[in-house]
Parts: sequence; structure tokens; C-alpha cells
Amino acid sequence: MNRARLVAALIAAVGVSITITGAGSALWLYRHAPVPRHAHAHVALLPPASSAPFPQSAIGNPGPMHYVGVFEHDTVSSYRPVTLFTSVAGRKPNLTVSYSSWGMPFRARFVTAAAQAGAVVVVHMEPWHQTMAAIAAGHSDRYLRRFAAAVRHYGGHVIISFAPEADGRWYPWGWHQAKPTRWVAAWRHVVTVFRQAGAANVTWLWVVSGDNRVIGHLRDWWPGPRYVDWIGVDGYYFTRASTFKSVIGNTVRSIRTFTRKPILLSEVGIGPRAGQARKIPGLFAGIRRNHLLGLVYFDVNQHQGLYHQNWRLDDNPAAVAAFRAGVRAAQLSPARRRGA
Repeated sequence: MNRARLVAALIAAVGVSITITGAGSALWLYRHAPVPRHAHAHVALLPPASSAPFPQSAIGNPGPMHYVGVFEHDTVSSYRPVTLFTSVAGRKPNLTVSYSSWGMPFRARFVTAAAQAGAVVVVHMEPWHQTMAAIAAGHSDRYLRRFAAAVRHYGGHVIISFAPEADGRWYPWGWHQAKPTRWVAAWRHVVTVFRQAGAANVTWLWVVSGDNRVIGHLRDWWPGPRYVDWIGVDGYYFTRASTFKSVIGNTVRSIRTFTRKPILLSEVGIGPRAGQARKIPGLFAGIRRNHLLGLVYFDVNQHQGLYHQNWRLDDNPAAVAAFRAGVRAAQLSPARRRGA
């Protein structure tokens, strides 16, 4: 699917979601739709997929704050938007993101470009227009096997998340939209298909939502330790009342009641209304205190109200300084990770 068709599909999905479940249920769906940004003067084209690195196994368990990553939406033809985040973080991102609608092929060129820049890609497989029961029954196996074969052929590290944030009700595969038992069966089936296809270079990331008033019980969506390598928590600071504890910490505490798997902040943003510069030190302190793997910052400019703010930091010098200080402190004195 080309970019224009993808945008149209996402916008249409937002409209359906708003009609069925209300604007609140469409919140996180809309956040992933591409939004306009300034054009870059120089465009670094993605390399051919044939330049993939040598085969590697799945990622192990790195120490706390090992990853400083970013999501940039305009990476169809260039990896440059990701590298530009270096000016905010004070170091090159070593993690980035690709959202993959169901049926889309593996973005080998983008993943290769990331590897050449020293980063690993988190691929969020989003099963639009397919039910969990159908996936669990094998109706998408032909597509999954093709995707898995492409990942295996690429050979480098890939982190894959399937049907993220199922504990929320804003996605058609989530709470009140699909039964947890069927979602778990679909997750396990996807992982099994990849493993049978020999895609041993995948780290499986189970992604859940952070602070939100409309979330289901986390444990109900847990696929089990045999099917999960890492856990991802997505969270956003919307207002001045937002804190690490309310946005992320409470979810981490719930997760720790049933697993010690490593946790990554797989999608995090701090809005201007929350006070970016004031909240960033607490974000990094919480990461260190909870021995998390690091974070992926959602670096997107949205001007659509409270839940779609301008999450970008580079227009806020105080926020940039705070972010760089947090990264620098983590590099100088990394905490020791507790046993997973």
C-alpha cells in the first residue's frame, strides 16, 4: 500500500472508530496517522534491501536505559528524520519504529537503513480488517509466512509487536472489541508461525497502554512467558497533573505482579500542556528507578486538542536541554537491572 492509500485508510478507520465508540476510543488510533511536517532540505534515500547485515539471533536482555529511540512519521523515502533526533537526544537513536498495517510487506529497506545507522526497528503489526479469531485459525498464514520469510532473509535484529494496546478499547482488536482469549490465541499463533518459518531474529514485544481510564485487566491479555521476550508500555503526559507514576508507573507495577520480563517505554510523549521541560527529569528518573530498557519518543507535531498536542521537543530549548541531560545522566551512571 502506498503512502496516499495508507493515509486514506487510516483516516477512514478513524471515522469508523469515532462513529462506533466515540472520540475517546479513536484517540490512540488517530495518533498514528501521518501528519504534515516541514520538508527537509536534503533527502537521504533508503538503501536497497540487499544491503542487509549478516544474520543475527534475537536481542538478549540489555541493561537499563540502553535504548533512546524515536518515532518519525515521514520515513517513506528517507531515514534522515530519525537521525535528526540526535540534536535532541545528544546521541544517535538506537531504536526506531515502523507501523505496519495488516497486509503490508516487511519494510526491509527501512530496517536496513536503521541497522546501518546503529538502530533496531520496532515493527508494530496492526491487524486492521481481520479478526483475532480468523488470525488464530490460520486465515492469514500465507501473509504471515511471507512476512516472516522476509524478516528471516533480512537477518538482523527486529523487534515485533502484534496488535498493540489490546487492553484499551480504541482498536478493533482491543478490549470490548475482541475477547482476550481470542486475542491471546492470535498472538500465540503469530509467534508460532514466525518461529516455524525460522525467523529466529525476532524479539517479541507485548505492548500495553499506560494511564487511561478505559483499559481492561492487563493479565487477561498476557500471552505467557514462552511467547513474549519484552514488554512495551505506551504512555502520554497530557496535563500538568501527569506524572511518571500516573502515566507509566502504575502500569509497570501491575505488570510486575505476573512477570519479570524486561520493560521498554515503547511509545511516550510529553505535551506542552503538561510542561515538557518540567516533566522530562521525572520521566528519566522513573526509567532508572524501575530499571526499564529505555524509551521511544513519539516525535510528531499534532495540533488537534488535548490528546493530539505537539509532542516534538526541538522547538522548546528548555525541553531539549532536559532531555539531553537525562540521556547523559543515564550514560554516565547506568543503573543495574534487576533479574528478569
